[in-house]
Amino acid sequence: MTDIDVRNDIHLAAFLADIRPLGARSVIASTLLGAEAARMPAERLVRAGALFGIADGAIRTALWRMVSAGELIAENGLYELAGRLLARQRRFSDNAAARRRTWDGTWEIDIVEPAPRSASARQDLRVAARALHLAELREGVWLRPDNLDPARSPEHRATIDAQCAALVGAKAPEDLSDRLFDAPGWAVGARSLIDALDDASNPPDELGPGDLTAGFRLSIAVVRHLDADPLLPDELLPTPWPGLELRDRYADYHRAYEHRFAAWLSNST
Repeated sequence: MTDIDVRNDIHLAAFLADIRPLGARSVIASTLLGAEAARMPAERLVRAGALFGIADGAIRTALWRMVSAGELIAENGLYELAGRLLARQRRFSDNAAARRRTWDGTWEIDIVEPAPRSASARQDLRVAARALHLAELREGVWLRPDNLDPARSPEHRATIDAQCAALVGAKAPEDLSDRLFDAPGWAVGARSLIDALDDASNPPDELGPGDLTAGFRLSIAVVRHLDADPLLPDELLPTPWPGLELRDRYADYHRAYEHRFAAWLSNST
């Protein structure tokens, strides 16, 4: 085993260890976020929960709470994403596509307005900034290269606009991107996940519970890593950049895994 293999194994172990034991809400959300079907009956979500040792009652209680919170819509015994979870699915779709604009060398800067803000408003701003791949230069100053569609994640953009004054067309020192975005670190993690996806490729037609749970956790790790991609312009990325390769490998893996996972869920009903 080479030094690179050892580093990749260490990074992969760290990714998977960072995924805490999944609760009922997390299993429901992750199952629906990754499903090809827009809607799913409660019985299949209960089956998904059983993979992680979560009782039937806990899943059904979580479903009720998520509907009450506006995260799910229930109709005719079927559940589908709504509200924040639907917005998260759209963001994951954007991240998977890695949509970027041609960069003209300028930056977007968002400066928090000097007005009292509640703790929830400050937290909402941080969530929105992460969703829009902004980095914090110092408290209250968020920025990134201006190479993303301004219409991306409109609900998060509205949060930023409500609390910040925006500056566009700004210039920045050449090394600022390196200080704000750990692109080399992201690349190392991406290569670890690519290796893991390669190891998990070409699974048998039928996966057992252990294989299904391992694949579920690997999918979560990849989606989280793609969510953390800074989506920088090519001019600011180290080479070679593994972003496209990770996306392509995951798309192939997810299609195969989701087909088998859905079959396993449907065979239980």
